[in-house]
Amino acid sequence: MSQKFDVVVIGAGPGGYVAAIRAAQLGLKTACIEKYQGKEGKTALGGTCLNVGCIPSKALLDSSYKFHEAHESFKVHGISTGEVAMDVPTMVARKDQIVKNLTGGVAGLMKANGVTVFEGHGKLLNGKQVEVTGLDGNTQVLGAENVILASGSKPVDIPPAPVDQKIIVDSTGALDFQSVPAKLGVIGAGVIGLELGSVWARLGAEVTVLEAMDKFLPAADEQISKEAFKVLSKQGLKILLGARVTGSEVKGDQVTVNFTNAEGEQQQTFDKLIVAVGRRPVTTDLLAADAGVDMDERGFIFVDDYCATSVPGVYAIGDVVRGAMLAHKASEEGVMVAERIAGHKSQMNYDLVPSVIYTHPEIAWVGKTEQALKGEGVEVNVGTFPFAASGRAMAANDTAGLVKVIADAKTDRVLGVHVMGPAAAELVQQGAIGMEFGTSAEDLGMMVFSHPTMSEALHEAALAVNGHAIHIANRKKR
Repeated sequence: MSQKFDVVVIGAGPGGYVAAIRAAQLGLKTACIEKYQGKEGKTALGGTCLNVGCIPSKALLDSSYKFHEAHESFKVHGISTGEVAMDVPTMVARKDQIVKNLTGGVAGLMKANGVTVFEGHGKLLNGKQVEVTGLDGNTQVLGAENVILASGSKPVDIPPAPVDQKIIVDSTGALDFQSVPAKLGVIGAGVIGLELGSVWARLGAEVTVLEAMDKFLPAADEQISKEAFKVLSKQGLKILLGARVTGSEVKGDQVTVNFTNAEGEQQQTFDKLIVAVGRRPVTTDLLAADAGVDMDERGFIFVDDYCATSVPGVYAIGDVVRGAMLAHKASEEGVMVAERIAGHKSQMNYDLVPSVIYTHPEIAWVGKTEQALKGEGVEVNVGTFPFAASGRAMAANDTAGLVKVIADAKTDRVLGVHVMGPAAAELVQQGAIGMEFGTSAEDLGMMVFSHPTMSEALHEAALAVNGHAIHIANRKKR
């Protein structure tokens, strides 16, 4: 055994690198193992999020939205630009530079905090030993008092549409198109499918989204999902619900997709096809046969409320455990575990993990939906406020969507905040902060919000819960 550490983290994604840094800050001798290599063939920290997920997709979303505004929306502001064109390779290169800057920044943070980084594949052995297989094939074994498994996830493959990263791509391949496909197919109307579909639709692609489920965004509040379907469809996303893909055939530079829906067997041909049907945990060859860590048949690691596995001193966080596959959820789990290892009584409120879809308008929520609460027999009061009535939204020519606040009818405690509209992610975070401290709708209504701001829509929705909204007619008055 070459070295011994207080904490060894396998995986340097948003869960792993945050856990490693926090553990080191708390005085624990910490190592972190990462095998992912970026485009330049060098080890790149940051996991899916920084390299091929959250960050690069947002770079493309922002670039494509600026193009859309210049092409479609500047005239209303009195701005004349002449013909507007998008240089796709330049857009993609900008995305790559952002990724390089951020992953390099993580490497700098690891060094600054004294975390020892090992490049290679990490595998948990019996007795909390970790085998590291370097990029050169050589192995060494690290000893650890505590091990944190944070190996992340990867896109799900489906037999009817095998990915070749040329014509049929996954979410990673969809980040690197060098030109705008004339016809783009997307399998899956979840977060990834809608975001990537939006990018290329804004740039001129004819986009068809094939969703096997009959409901659109079933995890979102029904009122929000219905509004989102209407707005995104108007933007040019042709979303086909109940469309189950049965097969595909690549011929030359196109792919023909077969699917069934309520109208029977269907067929469409696309220049590119994105498969975005979800992600699965990366736990293959993560655990030795005698490591003792329990997993389910899908590869998820069993953990308790504090991310402890069946082996004392071994923890698992992020996409390899239960719950939503979200970078911010993984990061907070990493902090919680590092602090518990150091002896702190840290915990995490899983009821208040926000979800965001970065289309435009954004779609975001925290807490429970109205349908879920009613299903539980909870009596609720609901307040909504449309951005069409917001002075700030009108000034920005960005009025689609609404804010919805749901409160317990007996206690007035806020149980859910749901937003579709400009700055939805930021407004939902304001709701999450209030909910963490047990806010009531009345509390939010009594707070002073700056004018004019998008956040005033949250203020008005909270007032509307009890029939006190000022800038829209109330459904009820008290």
